[in-house]
Amino acid sequence: MSYFRIIKRSTLIAYYLRHPEAKKAIELWYSEIKQHEFKSLNELKEVYKSASIIANNRIIFNIKGNDFRLLVKINFHTKQIFIIWFGSHREYDKIDPATISYKN
Repeated sequence: MSYFRIIKRSTLIAYYLRHPEAKKAIELWYSEIKQHEFKSLNELKEVYKSASIIANNRIIFNIKGNDFRLLVKINFHTKQIFIIWFGSHREYDKIDPATISYKN
């Protein structure tokens, strides 16, 4: 079995230290996503139906209902998930998820 490696968990921790109300939901997402062996965006979408797929293998996950958004980039070949951005829905409306660079 080849599970995904999340780059990097400390970024998720930094996010929920800023948004403590999202801690449980972020940790749940982290533990769930690590258990899958997705081979494609289609397989990921079967499990995470509310995830939005955008350009360049970037995916937006709704965290804590739709209170927060988590933007990641997935490399299915190397089995890596790169954390790019996390914030409230309101903060998300101010960024371009297709082009934003990593933000901690």
